[in-house]
Amino acid sequence: PSTDTYIRKRTVRLTTKLITAAQRHQCVVERNDVIVVASVSSIFGLGDPHEYKNHVLSLRTGMTIDRNTLLRQLVDIQFDRNDIDFQRGRFRVRGDVVEIFPASRDDHAIRVEFFGDEIDRITEVDALTGEVIGTRDHVAIFPATHFMTSDEQMQRAIKSIAAELEAQLKVLRSENKLLEAQRLEQRTNYDIEMMREMGFTSGIENYSRHMDGRKPGEPPYTLLDFFPKDFNIMVDESHVTMPQIRG
Repeated sequence: PSTDTYIRKRTVRLTTKLITAAQRHQCVVERNDVIVVASVSSIFGLGDPHEYKNHVLSLRTGMTIDRNTLLRQLVDIQFDRNDIDFQRGRFRVRGDVVEIFPASRDDHAIRVEFFGDEIDRITEVDALTGEVIGTRDHVAIFPATHFMTSDEQMQRAIKSIAAELEAQLKVLRSENKLLEAQRLEQRTNYDIEMMREMGFTSGIENYSRHMDGRKPGEPPYTLLDFFPKDFNIMVDESHVTMPQIRG
């Protein structure tokens, strides 16, 4: 606000870094025999691991589910519908066929074929050519983002964000920083409206404290919170690393 400049944070799901992150979280949630090699980024803030796990979609052949219900569930876990530009974190619909491009995949997608309100067939396909690679009896669709929250938590977060906004606006206006206050109010209200209508906004991780219900100063969830309680951690060059990360 002090320089009248807004730098928009753009979420791109096509980078190797984000694909690797999605694969890592999926493996940690699904399996016990996992080894993760990570940098200091492993202690960077992430969303609530419990909400992440609770939003995983489990699809099975023969499962009774309305196609439109599945589409709504995909949107709820932050997948975007795009019937033309098929990319990671998106899905497309062709009649009774729904194709899903998981955020953790590089070139394979999941094709779900319906017969009425029942899943008739699940296949793994080449995302570019559509060639069938294999048939699946079950598939788990993980959220397209790590920052997931329930509707109830979202409503609480919106109230908390609005309250903090009012407090910050009072401070800025008392210091006669009217332009900064205006820009902060516009941007935050836009984010609140997006969260209210869409359940998500660009840069939602900036509001993670409100999403998680944490108090000011409380540490956020990190990758370490996604592991089970009995996991082992090894720190290379710990005599140098631990002081640097204030461990």
